[in-house]
Order: sequence, then C-alpha cells, then structure tokens
Amino acid sequence: MQKIKKLIFKLRIEEFLAILFFLPMTYFTFKAYFFFSSQGYIPNYIKGDLQRFIITILVALIFIYIIRKKPDWRIIRDGLPFGFCIAIYSNLHDTIHFANPNDIHDYLIKIDQFLFGVQPSVWAEKFIHPVATDIATFFYVLFFLWAPLLALILYLKGDRIKFRYTMVGVILAFYMGYFGYVLFPAAPPRLVLASLFTQTLHGIPFLDEIRNSITILPSSSRGAFPSLHAGATLVALFFAWKYLRWYFWLVLPFTIGLILSTIYLRHHYVIDLIAGWGLAHLAVWLGPKLENLWSKQQLKYTPIESSHRLVGVELTSLPKN
Repeated sequence: MQKIKKLIFKLRIEEFLAILFFLPMTYFTFKAYFFFSSQGYIPNYIKGDLQRFIITILVALIFIYIIRKKPDWRIIRDGLPFGFCIAIYSNLHDTIHFANPNDIHDYLIKIDQFLFGVQPSVWAEKFIHPVATDIATFFYVLFFLWAPLLALILYLKGDRIKFRYTMVGVILAFYMGYFGYVLFPAAPPRLVLASLFTQTLHGIPFLDEIRNSITILPSSSRGAFPSLHAGATLVALFFAWKYLRWYFWLVLPFTIGLILSTIYLRHHYVIDLIAGWGLAHLAVWLGPKLENLWSKQQLKYTPIESSHRLVGVELTSLPKN
C-alpha cells in the first residue's frame, strides 16, 4: 500500500484525475466505435474521438518523457494537463448516451416553465436579428479562452500558488461537469423544442459555419445540464475576482454575453445555467482545498520528488482556504 501511495503522489492532482478519467474515456470511446461499426456506419465524430484517443496516448508518452528527462521544461508539465482534460472531456461528452441513456430534459423544460411561465429560448425569438446572432455566437465561441488566459497571466506573473489553484479549479469543474452529464443526460432546447421555434438563426457566413459546427451532432448532444460554458467561465471570473481584479472587469461583460447567448442560441435551459453557477462555486471552493491536501500528501510520501514544493517556500506558507 505504501508503494502504491508513493506512486500515486508522485503525480500532481490534475495528472491523477486525467488517468482516472482516461479509463472511462477509453471504455466508452471503443464501446461507441464498435457499436456503430456493428451497424455498418461509423459517424465522423466517433472517428474523431478515436483519433483524439490515439493522439492523447502519443502526447501522454511525450509528456512522460519530458517529466523524466527534461524536468527543467516546467511549463509543459504545468500547462499540458489542461489539454488532456479537454481531450478526455470531449470524448466522454460525445459518448454520454453509452454511459446513461435516460434523458431528463423533459424535467428541465418543466422547471423553466414553472420559473418563467415560458420557455426562455422560445421567448428570446422576439430578439432575433442577424447582428444579435453574430454577437451571441462571438460570445459563445470565446468560452475556452478566459480560464486558460487567466491561468497563463498568473503563471507569467510568477504567482505559482494562485496559478495552481486556478488550474486545479478549472480542471475540476470540467470533470465534475462530466459527472453531471452522466447523471443527468439532457438534450438542448434547439433539439427538444425544435417544433416551437419559428425563426432560423443566421448571420454572416463565417460565424454561421462556426455555429453550425457546434450544432451538427444532435444525436450526441446530451451535455446540457449543467452548463459548462457558464460554469467554466464563472470559475475564471470568480478566481479573477480573488487574484486579478482588472481581469475580472475585463471578463465580466463577456461572461454576461456568454450566459445570454446560451439561451439566445438555444443551447441551454436557464436551470442549466443555475447549475453551472453552483458548479463554479463548488470548483472554486474545492479546487484550492484539494490542491493543498494533495500537496501535503506529496510531501509526506515523496518529499524529494514532490513537484509542488517551491524553492524557499514551505507548505505552511500556502494560503488557507
């Protein structure tokens, strides 16, 4: 048991989580692939999942080599686990129905109806305009930018502890969000409420192509609840308030625009956004605590190899949460 713990705590928390979630990623990727293969047709997105799986394996091997042979290449180990998180999350997201086929979107629709007396995404049709659609699409596709950019700024500033807390919090939000998808599979309003919409969303061709690429896989779209677009962006916003106030004010209007765009573009129910807000608070609260706990275990089981121990900084100097 001692050897196992030592082996585990040589890893960082985000590396351990990647391995943990890579296992179901592997299982469901191949389960989906062989299922569709038996049907005589393999969708492009499943082929893409298999390609992503292979690429993830190859990059992981390079990652391990760098950790062992090039320890001075610190930025690789610091940043690449976020890429692993996104790759693993993407494959798991595409195969949700192979994990749980029991959709709950009918309940989400009832909750929104109870709260507002209407379906917000249908009600929002009164505001449809090509310019508004382009603006909403712009806000929506910037989703992946804000959290990594905040982490990068903190990293370049040398605020390593704040960087670690932010990265762990963001990565934790993605993995917890996937658990939410599996427990509560739900298709978005653009699919479930399609018969209620009377207008088509369109804008400039370039942004139309981007928007259409997001909505091209209706059969695999079971990632409505909770909203990770809202959740991950709010994680960045909350950490920015704590660590980088000017960045908070920069991201705030984009966050508001993103949240509104999820309704306007018919990607989410309002209850999804509320759940995303709760997820963000949980990730911001739990991430730093988990990082501190993991660091203590690293210093206990691998005091020399521990990659978290900062030169001249003892664990007792870590901020309390």
